[in-house]
Amino acid sequence: MLLKLPTEPVPIQEIPIQKNIKLFIKREDQIHPLISGNKYWKLFHNVNHYLEKSPDNPYIITFGGAFSNHIAAVSAVGSLAGIPTLGIIRGEELQHKWRDNPTLLFAKRNGMNLKFVTREEYRHKEKLTEFLQQEFPEALIVPEGGTNKEAVEGVKMMLNEQTKDFDYLCTAVGTGGTIAGISKFCEENQKVIGFKAVDDASLENKIFELTLKHNFDLIDSCFGGYGKINDGNVRFINDFKERYGIPLEPVYTGKMMEKIFDLIEEGYFPENSKILCFHTGGLQGIEGANLLLEKQNRNLII
Repeated sequence: MLLKLPTEPVPIQEIPIQKNIKLFIKREDQIHPLISGNKYWKLFHNVNHYLEKSPDNPYIITFGGAFSNHIAAVSAVGSLAGIPTLGIIRGEELQHKWRDNPTLLFAKRNGMNLKFVTREEYRHKEKLTEFLQQEFPEALIVPEGGTNKEAVEGVKMMLNEQTKDFDYLCTAVGTGGTIAGISKFCEENQKVIGFKAVDDASLENKIFELTLKHNFDLIDSCFGGYGKINDGNVRFINDFKERYGIPLEPVYTGKMMEKIFDLIEEGYFPENSKILCFHTGGLQGIEGANLLLEKQNRNLII
């Protein structure tokens, strides 16, 4: 087994707010120094079950964008296990620019091979997957974002005795695997809220297919679009870190927490509610975000 259960519980920190509501954050970002947050749990069964088969020629292949937390995590898994990895990267224009991209540079330093494809090719990942499975029959091919049934089972381990005492469970949503795991395995009396980082109308059906449950709500927290960062997002993230000592990244958890604060002010949550937010990691993305902000002569994330 490469990925192991932590020896200590993942810490839960209270976020003190001046409301008759209790707000907490579960620090999944601290689960592993290189394989961050929910990515650790989404890869947990995928990788361990694969290694249990003892393939003669192990190889891990996956998909992601330029600043993908998933690409970074899979490359780290490959480095730790001594397994070759291949990342199929969206955007062929990045082929000659990857050295300027901190996420792709990190992946390359971990030994990951990168194959850059056009956005049109990337949209047809099912065909790419079939082709790759034929070319590399022993390979583990993990979908974009790591979302599949084994990932959902892994996310179950983000829930424990400590998480049962909350009325609301909140998580950022990208490909839907994390909210699916939380929704599938949470307590019957708990309400799950997913904060969409991407405007994807198919997400609700994808989550239902993985869970067969309707115990979740999806709320838009794109703030103008996936990966788009406005000045308000930067101010919120920096203020949050200064107040509570907790770093947030700007694509997923940062936008989720900003939206939750807005909802609290609007009276969305009933009085005396206990809210647990999952910090899904991805802090490696801050460096890439700051490169883009710097080029635009804008304030940086501290």
